[in-house]
Amino acid sequence: MSEPTSTTAPAHGGEPGPRRLGGASRPSGREAASRPLTVQIGHEELVIRRRYATASIVNDILIALWFIVGSVMFFSEAWTEPGTWCFLLGSVELLVRPVIRLGRHIHLRRVGGSPETAHMAPSQDY
Repeated sequence: MSEPTSTTAPAHGGEPGPRRLGGASRPSGREAASRPLTVQIGHEELVIRRRYATASIVNDILIALWFIVGSVMFFSEAWTEPGTWCFLLGSVELLVRPVIRLGRHIHLRRVGGSPETAHMAPSQDY
């Protein structure tokens, strides 16, 4: 599997070039927050935009899956214990969502610089 890369647009036009994530040159905070994450998978690319929103959506899907699987397992007496573990995992995932939201707010404040500009951040809550 190849290393994750991110595409950057040059300042004066021309073709964008890939930038390896985790390499020696890291983008600035504001630049990293707005740039999509591109992961090479064979001959395909996975492009993730709005990372915090994407993380929140993936987390919500996992919550639903844990609780659906746990509910189905409760139909059988033999599957009650694994079903209980699924419910526990779903409950932990419920904690992850506010942690993602908190991380987004803290990240925006750190990137945004001054507290005066913090209110200018998007108010959409994920």
